[in-house]
Amino acid sequence: MKQNKYEIDMCNGTIMDKLISFSLPLMLSGILQLMFNAVDIVVVGRFSGSQALAAVGSTTALINVFTNLFIGISLGANVLAARFFAAGKDREMSETVHTSITLALISGVIMAFVGLFFSRGALELMATPSDVIDQSALYMKIYFLGMPFFMLYNYGAAILRLSGIRNVL
Repeated sequence: MKQNKYEIDMCNGTIMDKLISFSLPLMLSGILQLMFNAVDIVVVGRFSGSQALAAVGSTTALINVFTNLFIGISLGANVLAARFFAAGKDREMSETVHTSITLALISGVIMAFVGLFFSRGALELMATPSDVIDQSALYMKIYFLGMPFFMLYNYGAAILRLSGIRNVL
């Protein structure tokens, strides 16, 4: 059986090199997510005032829970696809990629509906102050409407990281 370049590279060198090569993209993704949230806060604080800023801040914990949950799920799909990629099983890898993209779309649409209909209730459970709950619910609804695209990005980025932007579709 012929070994591909990636199998040979992953079998040589120190473990630290491998850990860094796998963790660096994850760290950069986390930093970009934090910057995205920081830009939201800066823009809202600059142009909308302190009450809107409090509304955005009150949603951060709930949004981060869902964001990190789906980033974790996308990494699981990445691991499975990486195993098929390393084994040279292109058909299985392609099926995994297509299944994960389908899962991303379906779960993104479900999250959009959940966000539309349950944002206010979730914020009430978190004891969001009554003077900002309307703006917080509106922000969460808008944020969750973007979930299908967010999910596609995370799953797509995970797949591209594993294959070095190789054509897997």
